[in-house]
Amino acid sequence: MEVLRDQYLDYMTGLTVERPLFVELFGPLVGLEDQWRAQGASEAEIALTAFGFDYVRRHNVAVQTAFIGGAKPVVLEETDEYIIRRDEMGRRMKLCKGRATLALPLDFPVRDMDSWLKIKPHYLFSDSRFADGWAERARLARDSGALIVAGMPGAFSQPRELMGDEALCVAYYEQPELVADMLATFADTAERVLERVTREVTVDQLSVHEDMAGKSGPLAGPRQVREFFVPYYRRVWDVVRSRGGTLFAQDSDGNMNAVIDAFLESGLNAMHPMEPAAGMDIVALRAKYGNRLSMRGGIDKHVLRRDKAAIRAELEYKLQPAMQTGGVAFGLDHRIPNGTPLDHYRYYVRTARELLGLDPNPAPGWDRMAF
Repeated sequence: MEVLRDQYLDYMTGLTVERPLFVELFGPLVGLEDQWRAQGASEAEIALTAFGFDYVRRHNVAVQTAFIGGAKPVVLEETDEYIIRRDEMGRRMKLCKGRATLALPLDFPVRDMDSWLKIKPHYLFSDSRFADGWAERARLARDSGALIVAGMPGAFSQPRELMGDEALCVAYYEQPELVADMLATFADTAERVLERVTREVTVDQLSVHEDMAGKSGPLAGPRQVREFFVPYYRRVWDVVRSRGGTLFAQDSDGNMNAVIDAFLESGLNAMHPMEPAAGMDIVALRAKYGNRLSMRGGIDKHVLRRDKAAIRAELEYKLQPAMQTGGVAFGLDHRIPNGTPLDHYRYYVRTARELLGLDPNPAPGWDRMAF
């Protein structure tokens, strides 16, 4: 079912709950579609439109707050197994064919303040950050009931793109002035862009991508979050919130438990995908934070490769009535893993809809990019 702006915002903030939301956030991993075709899947099942997932009518404002410009990407090497490209930042990026959807950097452009200053102009404010007709398109989308979304560079993920995980983590201690200057630059540009945007249209959701954690925990702890992230987040969010913004949503895989409290101090109030295998339990988090933290995802994707009893047990726990009071859009915690039997996925959807009191024979029409 398509969900419009007001219904979605009321649901995610717990104001009004017409019915629970059931979603698919990311879709299948590379290779799963071929496995399902061999098991007799229809093309509607391959496209995931057969399952009646909820989707939000949304509009991403056509402005840019992160890196702009740079060199034209070029292919440096290609084999049957991988492609290596040089990207706009000057990094060599390797993509493994048939196994990955994201290319991994082989080198990075920033090592110290001098190298940062060379790339810094790509992050400065300019009118070129606004696409032609951005304001009119945003207003028309809002009038149609779309959720209006804008983004900001991640406080961890963007410096990580420039430096790599290890160098960034060391820089918190050995080059704090470098990290501070990066985030001050990002904040100045995002603040100026969104100040102009919010004069024309309310931004309902400010989104930030971090992916800063693994199974054992985050790569930056509460001290780093409070020292570096919170002032940056707060500068940008305060602009959006002061002009009617409702959700400040972070995308980060892994175990984020240690830093949730620190992020809440920044105004953050929504997170996904809440990976159970990394210790993110949406039932425990709801009991701890209540409506202070809305969530999407949270259902263990790995359980789909076990048996139907395990699938039902997972769903009965995560979808219990106490969790159906708004603020949680239920769905898998990331991409559907290879080796998931089609019959198990069908059972997962049917059982979830049953437990949520949703129509067992929903109308098709989910756009996998709309949530």
